[in-house]
Amino acid sequence: MRLFLSGWKFFFLALMGVLSACGNGDTLESFGGPTMGSTYSIKYVRHAGLPAPVEVRVKVEQILADIDRQMSTYRSDSDIERFNQLPANHCQKMPAPVLELVRVGEQLAVQSDGSYDLTVEPLLNLWGFGPQARGEKIPTAEALAEARKRVGHQHLRIEGDRLCKDAAVEVDFDSIAAGYAVDTIAASLEAMGIHDYLAEATGELKASGKKPDGSPWRIALEEPRDDQQVAERIITVDGYGVSTSGDYRNYFEQGGRRFSHTFDARTGAPVSHTLASVTVIHPSALMADGLSTLLLILGPQRGWDYAEKHDVGAFFVIRADTGFVTRSNHAFERLSGKKTE
Repeated sequence: MRLFLSGWKFFFLALMGVLSACGNGDTLESFGGPTMGSTYSIKYVRHAGLPAPVEVRVKVEQILADIDRQMSTYRSDSDIERFNQLPANHCQKMPAPVLELVRVGEQLAVQSDGSYDLTVEPLLNLWGFGPQARGEKIPTAEALAEARKRVGHQHLRIEGDRLCKDAAVEVDFDSIAAGYAVDTIAASLEAMGIHDYLAEATGELKASGKKPDGSPWRIALEEPRDDQQVAERIITVDGYGVSTSGDYRNYFEQGGRRFSHTFDARTGAPVSHTLASVTVIHPSALMADGLSTLLLILGPQRGWDYAEKHDVGAFFVIRADTGFVTRSNHAFERLSGKKTE
């Protein structure tokens, strides 16, 4: 079942090895399935006395179903899509998770001077990337100006448990919903006594503890290529969320120019800089998800400056004449474990 637009984030290669059992009786359990137009996967170490795998799976899939019902723009009866269909100057009662994500979006919008914005769905549709898209194309100046009237975080406000708008804006959570899902799943696993796990949804992930053999969870960050999956770098993760945003999985070309699905809300157009992908590591998968998108929008220099100013662990892959060059800051090196080849 398709829940969200796939392609906003590209996938991680999780280096897990085969399912194994240790002499102490610990086993590495694994399950997954479709979600958000893509897939999810859960791997965790089952110690004696922990819930049966079927119980864990039921809980995880209930979380994903709740998020779909609240936040999907691909079903007309979701909470956020019913809000999106409202005209200007209307309010709607919302569940707490939706309001939480709106607040996070507001924070990121303010910190990026409006480049990041949750209300870019009219632009996505206009350029051919959104749920109501009618084909990929460069819009006319008139159509772009009309769509931009319905974009802007300043048109949203929260009144108690209601979300309100003073313009006909539409909210799209694709840049943070998967990270929120991962955090929620991780919290549920912890509540069940599961402390050694790797939870992933559409490429956003969070890892904690160790594998049954005592080795760390190792994650391969993918090189930004259209044709195949190649590991750019391998990191170890314990207690952090990891998210990568890239501009190369979802794009079209016209007139010799490349147009990606990553938009700067200030211009109303896809970004046109040389930053191909950004990986962020953060205690919150939700924040890693949003920040990786924000940094990709800002580009190689503004994004780098933002990461340094806010102590965001970031790994940049930048297009160059000879291929790709990489750049990581001290926060990323500190949080991602010793680099391995």
